[in-house]
Amino acid sequence: MPPPATPLEPHLHLLGPRSPGSDLAVLVLHGGRQSSRAPVRRHHLAYVRMVVLAWSLRRSLGGRSVRVWLLRNRVRGWNEPDLDAVADARWALDRVRSRQPGAGVVLVGHSLGGRVALRLAGEPGVRGVCALAPWVVADEPVEQLRGKPVLVAHGDDDDVTSAAASADFVHRAQRLGAATVSFLRVPCSGHAMVRRWSEWHALTRRFVSALAAGEPRRTA
Repeated sequence: MPPPATPLEPHLHLLGPRSPGSDLAVLVLHGGRQSSRAPVRRHHLAYVRMVVLAWSLRRSLGGRSVRVWLLRNRVRGWNEPDLDAVADARWALDRVRSRQPGAGVVLVGHSLGGRVALRLAGEPGVRGVCALAPWVVADEPVEQLRGKPVLVAHGDDDDVTSAAASADFVHRAQRLGAATVSFLRVPCSGHAMVRRWSEWHALTRRFVSALAAGEPRRTA
């Protein structure tokens, strides 16, 4: 008989030097699929997309006592009811908190990773969420966003996830009283964030920079 398969494990990578005294962590979460048990590889486009964004954040924010962490999930799927991507992000949050005790955490996620980030907004230590072209559904919970700065950005040419669903999600959160949740459309841009990539990077950088500086987020 062949030997049993080695259990898959998530991978958490700290970008750049381990600067002392960092008081903010950015945890970057990549996209995936609704259902898939296939392992995430470093060459998968959903992961590579966020490698580029994470390094952009590291270069622009590295001098502000901000550490940028990049998670690679075990498998590609969201996978109801197990929620593998949520479990991996919680695992990563635990490790970030243990390596940066007392630091606030900003979650930055794309697509499936955006949904994960929104789900975990209420976790201890999470200071804010930036969800890029998130995959959200009609009954996506919003209660966990109360009191947290949240930016949801979506390209208006996205044919993979729905900008209208993102806008509706934000409106439901605002009706609940989560007034710090805002929605931003990126014109002429699709799901991959390739067109107008500099705008995606800039809006994410501005959101994180405001939290690093202790500034309140304005509604976009």
